[in-house]
Amino acid sequence: MRDTRGPSGRVSEITVVLCQLFGPGASCRPLGTGNARPGPLRPGTLLGVNGEPHAGETKVVLSGIQPTGAVHLGNYLGALRWWVDFQDRYDAFYCVVDLHALTVPGDPAELSQATFNMATLLMAAGLDPGRCTLFVQSHVHEHAELAWLLECTATMGELSRMTQFKDKSGKDGEESARLGLFAYPVLMAADILLYQADLVPVGDDQRQHLELTRDLAQRWNSRYGTTFKVPDAAIPPPGGGARIMDLQDPVHKMSKSAASGAGLISLFDDPKLIERKVKRAVTDLDPPGPGAVRWDPEAKPGVSNLLELLAALRGGRPAEIAAGYESYGRLKSDATDAVLEMVVPLQERYRALARDPAAIRSVLAQGAARAGEVAAKTMGAARSALGLLPR
Repeated sequence: MRDTRGPSGRVSEITVVLCQLFGPGASCRPLGTGNARPGPLRPGTLLGVNGEPHAGETKVVLSGIQPTGAVHLGNYLGALRWWVDFQDRYDAFYCVVDLHALTVPGDPAELSQATFNMATLLMAAGLDPGRCTLFVQSHVHEHAELAWLLECTATMGELSRMTQFKDKSGKDGEESARLGLFAYPVLMAADILLYQADLVPVGDDQRQHLELTRDLAQRWNSRYGTTFKVPDAAIPPPGGGARIMDLQDPVHKMSKSAASGAGLISLFDDPKLIERKVKRAVTDLDPPGPGAVRWDPEAKPGVSNLLELLAALRGGRPAEIAAGYESYGRLKSDATDAVLEMVVPLQERYRALARDPAAIRSVLAQGAARAGEVAAKTMGAARSALGLLPR
């Protein structure tokens, strides 16, 4: 267990708060022990990209999240709850990627506050600084340094094929898009390769960027000698990865960038607003009765989305859950209850943690120190491989 004492040598107040919040009996254990975590996970072994269970030595997992935009239920069920699980099975590094947020215009004061809020939310969601390394990306300068070296390895052609750049620059045109938006997949590659990550949890929209990371690592290793581990995608076992769709547009994934917030459940939404959003979720025009509520993502995407939501939060399979319902009203009512059972305690944990901002900053400083040790070792090897003079 890592040392969770503050600079004064006493156990940090945030350690006490976390231990009090995570489950029965946790308050009498030091931070970093026990397995209390919010929300159920479907059983299964995390698989690598080749579909085989990972075994043997402790592997490294790395993931990051931008601080800007609303963190929503889809983020939690599709990613954050897995991050919580990973910290007991892997050497887990998690960062708030504030440098990535600079690819679009924003207010500096808002970015600073959003970064702090995101770190607090990650802890409220279950990330334990005694069981993972939690830090802010810009607090480890090697991220930007390695990104430049990798930019000198990447080509314009492969970056121009990144579909996210085309999508995000499409509104105002490529001419006005920031260079950082074009090059940020290389910064993402640096984030991963710095920590010699074995596994990287990625959604469908980031698969292309992980493939670029693998290509850059292999190209570098071939040209300059083996320096980086080539990472795999971390894929949940069958049925384990929830894909939550927009409640008003259930053919599209719930997203921070949605044109309307009506179909998005933010983890900071007021409980009454969450109730209204779920009860107004799109279903279809079938009359109530046997067979009206069924798992059919193609023909009934709205109903199927609510069933997926229930399955993710309470366990079970969507098709089997559907058999217990004949009306959309009761399905929506149960889905609302399931969401609130997860969100309300998370919000309470967030408020408790936010009352001690100095302790949050201390956690991030300790995380950056540990991440920096690992990053410096990789960066030294990369510099040496390229022939850069030692400092």
